[in-house]
Amino acid sequence: MTQSLLETEDEVMLRDAARGFLADASPVSALRANRDAGRAHDPALWTEMAQMGWTGVLVPEDAGGADMGHRAAGILAEEMGQVLAASPFLSTAVIAASVLRDAGPRATGALQAIATGQATYALALDEGPKFAPAATALRAERQGNAFRLSGTKAFVADGTTAGRILVLARTSGAPGDPAGLTLFDIDANRAGLDRQALSTIDSRDHARLVFDGVEATGDDIIGDLDNGFATLRPGLQAGQAALAAELTGLAAGAAAITLGYLKDRRQFDRTIGSFQALQHRAAHLWSEIEVTASAIANAGRVLDHTPADAGLAVSLAKARAAQTAKLAVSEAVQMHGGIGMTDAHDIGFFMKRARVGAEWLGDYGHHAAVIAAARGF
Repeated sequence: MTQSLLETEDEVMLRDAARGFLADASPVSALRANRDAGRAHDPALWTEMAQMGWTGVLVPEDAGGADMGHRAAGILAEEMGQVLAASPFLSTAVIAASVLRDAGPRATGALQAIATGQATYALALDEGPKFAPAATALRAERQGNAFRLSGTKAFVADGTTAGRILVLARTSGAPGDPAGLTLFDIDANRAGLDRQALSTIDSRDHARLVFDGVEATGDDIIGDLDNGFATLRPGLQAGQAALAAELTGLAAGAAAITLGYLKDRRQFDRTIGSFQALQHRAAHLWSEIEVTASAIANAGRVLDHTPADAGLAVSLAKARAAQTAKLAVSEAVQMHGGIGMTDAHDIGFFMKRARVGAEWLGDYGHHAAVIAAARGF
């Protein structure tokens, strides 16, 4: 069944409310302020998001959430991307909530804590430079009724500030085998866990996590033993779709700043926006953003209505979003000239976030390969 890509009245209202709130509460200048203050995000902003119901966007109503769906989560992520708003939204309200909502009654308390903004999560997944969950080597060795987790996770978004960690560990098999993986939900302050902050170009919270015999019990397992990849899949797809939406919002935000610059900057006694060559490039960028926005809307609709069929739609959205964001920031920097490469202008922050977002949860190559395989190539 084909889903309409047109926004409903409720979705239009959500977008308008989000855009107005973020313009006041988290303009691009707030990212600069967070960076200069040495903090990953402003806790006060997260509290306000919780009060507005955003942290419960994917939490069921019986757990205190708004349960607005993946399309709504994408709209919020897209608006955050426009102003580079930094928060644990993707890791917590999208990925963790999507994983935990399928974990049964035992996860109700965790979902309630997410919905109220009291709990924040990080996803400890990658161990190398690329997205490869099946390559997980971090071991969870059984000791009696417990497990001991040992190994390293290399690039964990929100890894230094999150209160809880979803960690994918190997309980059987060898690295490269998608079976034999188990998903654990552990307290981030548990003994044996060392969180090492990483300095990344997008001024966000990323960490290297070292597990040295971290204890976990059967109660910490989400889903089934040795079947953690299946348990994690809904959260991964939700996160990929929302990250794609953020990147598309980022592209739109960068394009808007660039258009404003084209209208103001003068050379040869005329605005540079009057040059036909730049007009053609701006029109091409606008077209690419519009097409990608349709892919984003489709991914959200499929996740909401037929989640079992969402893999292709999500990979298409993430692949297109990565390329469109890359185009947007490349054009922005070129049209701004030298100032676009410096901290003197906000456009540089868009370029840096686009680079990190393109890699997280699978880069263009990864998702293009998924699409090719689905098409029989």
